[in-house]
Amino acid sequence: MTEQLLKPFVDFVFKKIFGSEENKDEVLLNFLNEALRETEPKPFVSLTILNPNIDKNAVDDKQSILDVRAKTEDGKQVNLEIQVTNKHDMAKRSLYYSAKMYEEQLEEGKPYTTLQKVISINILTYNYIPNDRFHNIFHMREDHTGELLIDDIEIHFMELSKLGIKAHEMDSRLVNWLMFINGTNQDQWEELAMDTPGLKKAMTTLEFLSQDKEARMLYEARKRALLDEQSALDYVESRGEAKGKAEVAANMLQEGLPVSLIAKVTGLSETEVEALKNRIH
Repeated sequence: MTEQLLKPFVDFVFKKIFGSEENKDEVLLNFLNEALRETEPKPFVSLTILNPNIDKNAVDDKQSILDVRAKTEDGKQVNLEIQVTNKHDMAKRSLYYSAKMYEEQLEEGKPYTTLQKVISINILTYNYIPNDRFHNIFHMREDHTGELLIDDIEIHFMELSKLGIKAHEMDSRLVNWLMFINGTNQDQWEELAMDTPGLKKAMTTLEFLSQDKEARMLYEARKRALLDEQSALDYVESRGEAKGKAEVAANMLQEGLPVSLIAKVTGLSETEVEALKNRIH
């Protein structure tokens, strides 16, 4: 029986496909040249993977970032990662890692002119940027004229959840890549890969990974870690919402408003509002 395919958007699988030495020249290079078509009109020729290995201890660590970091032939650095849990801090986090990559380039005694461009690409499985574009690109620009101050920091957000908001041409190679990453049905693979260099190799890698017992075991461990992380985030968020409702209800009770109205406005049950009323009084 054929094993069910692993999901490419789980970061462990994503890094295996895009961050391995054997795939860098065909899979990663082709993907980056499509992803950066608007901002890097001259395609990259070669890449050096800066973090090709996966620490197996990191698979069980909810805080681990299994990213893909590469350097181009002209010294530019690219950080590529996928996120399935919304921690509500991706903008700050991406800016922090971009700045860190930028700062780490400068060796003691070297001039600032030696600093090379840093590109961060964040692929998200959830909505984050408040528009209907699946691919948003950010730079440092002047507020009024839109003039670019410097091109050295570039941050991309690609939101898989927005791929279905509007129709996309199937010959858009970036869309083909993202549909594959999003776990599109295997019966669509041939059409997606037809005119998208490197994508067939990525698909073959996924098929082999899905048949590998150790890879599947690590994949399941990583899924559990990510699920635990999401559960913790959901718990904190629900506690925050509950606390917020209680505070609103308490203020309304102090204003002398009826329990039924407070329950209707806050979404709490009348029993919960009555219990809060008894605690206050």
